[in-house]
Amino acid sequence: MAKISRKELKSDHFAMEVEHTVDYVAHHKTQIARYAGVGGAVAAAALAAYLYMSGQRTARMQALGEAVQVLETPVGALQSGGPSFPTQDARDKEAVKSFTNLASKHAGSTEGVAARFYLATLTLDQGKTAEAEKMLKEVADSGGKEYASLAQLSLAELQANAGRAADAEKILRNLADHPTILVSKEQATISLARVLGKSNPGEARKLLEPLAKERSSISRNAVTALGELAPK
Repeated sequence: MAKISRKELKSDHFAMEVEHTVDYVAHHKTQIARYAGVGGAVAAAALAAYLYMSGQRTARMQALGEAVQVLETPVGALQSGGPSFPTQDARDKEAVKSFTNLASKHAGSTEGVAARFYLATLTLDQGKTAEAEKMLKEVADSGGKEYASLAQLSLAELQANAGRAADAEKILRNLADHPTILVSKEQATISLARVLGKSNPGEARKLLEPLAKERSSISRNAVTALGELAPK
């Protein structure tokens, strides 16, 4: 299982994960309403979607949106003359600054915890795995149920990539048994199957085959994961 870094947030695999999360949120508006004021999002797009639908319109929300926008700003000169950064490093430094300020100023708030999550992905992108893991654990411990699940999902992927499959498996089984709005049972199950792919391909296949028949975004993920398994 490849590690999750900020660059990989735009990969096809991750895009499908995000699509499923957004689709899941869209079909659970009533449930989401019960979380109003709590908020919650492994992934930049999923996080933004959840916060948007939660109806939070605050200065903290605006600050988070502006920080996320930094990550979306193009690198290099644009013909249109729009905003851009001269280098990737320059953009990363500005993003770290924005998220750090938000996390510090609004520690404990939904947006503050979100900023910590983004900082963890940036730290991982810099190759600082141990530091990123520590930050993800902090989010998992200090965030609400939704944020904890997101941090745990990323943490499991990090651990699996580091060869700690048993640790990752434990986290993912727990997530599958205790799904949240932002990390559904299906997402956790597909991630678990990927971790089990080498050690127990039989179980991985049993987990994935039913999901391959689910609604489109789930089935695409399941089919992709099935394709990664060794032939029977």
